[in-house]
Amino acid sequence: MTGTSGSDGDLLRTDLDDGVLTLTIARPEAKNALTLAMRQQIERVCAQVDADDDVAVVVLAAVDPVFCAGADIKEIAALGAALPPTNPGAALRAVRKPVIGAVNGACVSGGLELALSCDWIMASEQSFFADTHARLGVLPRWGLSALLPRAVGVRLAKEMTATGRRVPAAEALRAGLVNQVVPHTELADRVRESARAAANTDRAALAASLALYDAGDGTEEALLRERERALAWAPPPTFR
Repeated sequence: MTGTSGSDGDLLRTDLDDGVLTLTIARPEAKNALTLAMRQQIERVCAQVDADDDVAVVVLAAVDPVFCAGADIKEIAALGAALPPTNPGAALRAVRKPVIGAVNGACVSGGLELALSCDWIMASEQSFFADTHARLGVLPRWGLSALLPRAVGVRLAKEMTATGRRVPAAEALRAGLVNQVVPHTELADRVRESARAAANTDRAALAASLALYDAGDGTEEALLRERERALAWAPPPTFR
C-alpha cells in the first residue's frame, strides 16, 4: 500500500515503512484543505488497512506549515448539490489498528475533526487548534461535536466553537486534546518512535483494547446525533 496515482493522488501521499503506513496531506498552497478526491482517497485507504497484514499502525501527517484547514470550501461551493457525501473522520475511526495524528501546524475545523478521529495526537510546538464551523454557519459532520468535548471537556469545547479561538499547543496539552507536544523539528521522529512501539504490541489484543475504549464512552450515540442534525441543517449558500 505505497505510492500515489495521478495528480489527485499526489495531494495525499502514502508511504509504508516497517509496518507504519503514513498518510501525508500535501496541499500546502491551499492550507492542506481536502478536495473531494483527497477525502475519497482517505476513505479508500482506511478501508484497506485492516486487511493488510503489512500495516500495523497508521500515521496521519501533513506537509508544513499547516496540518489541515478541513474541506475545500471553494470546491464545495462549486459542486453544490452534485457533491457526494464523504466522511474521512469516520473512515479513520473505523480502522481497528492504531491511528496517530501528527499535527505540525494549524489544525482547524475539519482538520481538527481528522485529528480527533485519531487514537492519539502528537503535536508540534508550532501547532494550534480551532473550530470555526459555527462562525461559517455550518454544523460539524465528521465527529467534532462528539469527540471534542470528550477530549477537552464541555466548557472548553463550547468556548472553542463559540469564539473560534486558537488554542495553542501548550494549552491543548494541558486540556487533554493532545498527548505530547514536541519541538517542531523532532515531530516526525517522535511520532515514528510512538508508532513503532505500538507496532510491536500484540495486534489482536491491541485492537480489542482500543475497541473497548471506543465502546465505553457513549461516543457512537453522540456521533449518530451529530450526523442526524447536520443532515437536517440548512447550510449557507456558499456551502450548497
